[in-house]
Amino acid sequence: MTSDKTGRRAAIVTGAGTGIGAATALWLAEHGFDVLVNYNASAEAAERTAALCRQAGADAFALQGNVTADADCVRMAFAAEERWGRIDAVVNSAGTTRFVPMSDLGALELADFQRIFAVNTVGPYQMVRAAAPCMKRTGGAVVNISSVAGVAGTGSSYAYAASKGALNTLTLALARNLAPRIRVNAVLPGMVEGRWLLEGLGEAAYVRTREKFADDAALGRVCTPAEIAETAGWLIQAPGITGQLVTVDSGLTLGRPPAVAK
Repeated sequence: MTSDKTGRRAAIVTGAGTGIGAATALWLAEHGFDVLVNYNASAEAAERTAALCRQAGADAFALQGNVTADADCVRMAFAAEERWGRIDAVVNSAGTTRFVPMSDLGALELADFQRIFAVNTVGPYQMVRAAAPCMKRTGGAVVNISSVAGVAGTGSSYAYAASKGALNTLTLALARNLAPRIRVNAVLPGMVEGRWLLEGLGEAAYVRTREKFADDAALGRVCTPAEIAETAGWLIQAPGITGQLVTVDSGLTLGRPPAVAK
């Protein structure tokens, strides 16, 4: 992945107003990337993210776009190419869910599945499709922010878990078919600290869930957005890696060692 005459590369990060997306945009800015900070509804947050990226030395700007709309994905890719003449990385961090107990099979409607799949699975596909022609010229990398829910069948809802499982499969298919010019990988976080889960679960449930996940994880804690961002950035810059689903969950799926009988 070569850089231009300024020494910088260019990236698009979707859902970059808050959380993992914002942390990833800032990591990229600190590591030699100019950044298109995409948002759908969080305009003020995205502008703050872009300002932090500029403070880190990047040429960064916020751009509204809904990844479920193919025309918006095309517009984002065009804006990045027009501004920098290149797209070296795409991080698909935009995501959504509906928080409902999996014990309640009647809680989800068809519209819930359609909306969640549209953002979490179709959106990344459309964003990659829009950026691929430009990325193929210089080579590049895609990182999809998935979830351990897509492997374990757990999480905030059936629709969310299924959409992330589909995103994992999409990652493999894209990696195989866009090689050798474009590498495609996914990061699978476990529970991540931050506003998204706090707002979705409510404060009391969020605290209980965080404590339980921390107790069950080998590292004794949950992850932070910055840790997910660092892994995404590493995958972007790791030239020999494609088609990998990298779990980052503080050892939650590994679990604590069993107690030793005394």
